[in-house]
Amino acid sequence: MPEAVHVIGAGLAGVEAANLLSRCGVEVHLFEMRPVRMTPAHTTDQLAELVCSNSLKGTDPLTAHGLLKRELSQLNSLVLQSALLTRVPAGKALAVDREAFAARITAEICAQARIHLVRREVTRIDLSVPTIIATGPLTSDALAGAIAEITGQKGLSFYDAIAPIVDSQSIDYDKAFFGSRWAPDDTDYLNCPLDRDEYSAFVKALLAADTVTPHAFEDARFFEGCLPIEIMAARGPESLRFGPMRPVGLCDPRTGRRPHAVVQLRRENLKGDAFNLVGFQSRLTQGEQLKVLRLIPALAQARFLRYGSIHRNTFIDAPRVLSPDLSLTSHRNIVIAGQLSGVEGYMESTAMGIMAAYSILAYLRGRPFLPPPPETAVGALMHYITDTTAGAFQPMNINFGIFPSPDVAKKLKRQTLLQREALAFSDWLGTLNYRALME
Repeated sequence: MPEAVHVIGAGLAGVEAANLLSRCGVEVHLFEMRPVRMTPAHTTDQLAELVCSNSLKGTDPLTAHGLLKRELSQLNSLVLQSALLTRVPAGKALAVDREAFAARITAEICAQARIHLVRREVTRIDLSVPTIIATGPLTSDALAGAIAEITGQKGLSFYDAIAPIVDSQSIDYDKAFFGSRWAPDDTDYLNCPLDRDEYSAFVKALLAADTVTPHAFEDARFFEGCLPIEIMAARGPESLRFGPMRPVGLCDPRTGRRPHAVVQLRRENLKGDAFNLVGFQSRLTQGEQLKVLRLIPALAQARFLRYGSIHRNTFIDAPRVLSPDLSLTSHRNIVIAGQLSGVEGYMESTAMGIMAAYSILAYLRGRPFLPPPPETAVGALMHYITDTTAGAFQPMNINFGIFPSPDVAKKLKRQTLLQREALAFSDWLGTLNYRALME
């Protein structure tokens, strides 16, 4: 076995890659620049710190998000296992106590003798060393420059917004009610209703509020799956009621009717002393956030533990620079993982970390690596980001739209997709190629 593999970045993708390589007998140097150098969004030195939502999306196996989790479970994902052990109530979604989640992963990684955690910023790539780059959306300027130099690409960026967190003791529970859109007796979400006039006043104030001025180097390209609420509101007065403030499936017990609009709060931790505002990512200034969000009746006296904020999200133009195995077309021993590769979302990044590790394992052992077929969730993501026929590239969450469409009647498509995915992933797991990499 050649010298240790370098894994740069200890977020979700990086810890997955390091964990798998270590368990396959490979020495790993895992580089994490925090706390020597912090990012604009992180607040701790813990590995796999979640800086946006604490939700890892849905678990329903009939959905694309559920399929991806099922595949990650079969791949023994450290991130998924840790999430299940630190989950907080969130209905059909898998949400975690982010502090307990990061602490568990950090302890697990630090306990592995083959993983050598190096706390320093990496500013250049040693092309002679097998390397996985998993530095995520907050890749430092120096390293981003080094990656651009290697790939010949300037790269792309867009804003990724963080939702506010409110102190649970400052919420007016007389003006809120617990319940889920899918289960009225569920207490996983706290709902803050607004009537028609309250909603109109909220939208008016939101549209008039001041926003943070972007830095000159930040080219704003908003990701459709994570739009700031003020951007959504600007698309029309009713847009929020069909987005994060939709009242569908909810009944206010005080009136016995569906609210005109609703803001859902989700527990931030197991203690329940903090809630985050679901889908309320924002780029408003902190003073404006306080003023606008307190127009929500249940939050009129709210104390915010964290305001929404924005940061630059960096990713490569994957279809132009990556091979199907996630390695750079110009350097087989350099593999890109996580959000830097062009996927969007926690579990999607996790999946690319695992696949990056398999790709490096194949390289080390002189064997080809065949990714899962596009009929699977992981394979669909890999095919999407490495499809050379793609036009302008934008990051993507897992969804059925990136799976190959079966040639069947419309009413049979979902069932056929699910059946085909299960068979295709099982077959891939059983291939000699996959088993050989694990030996």
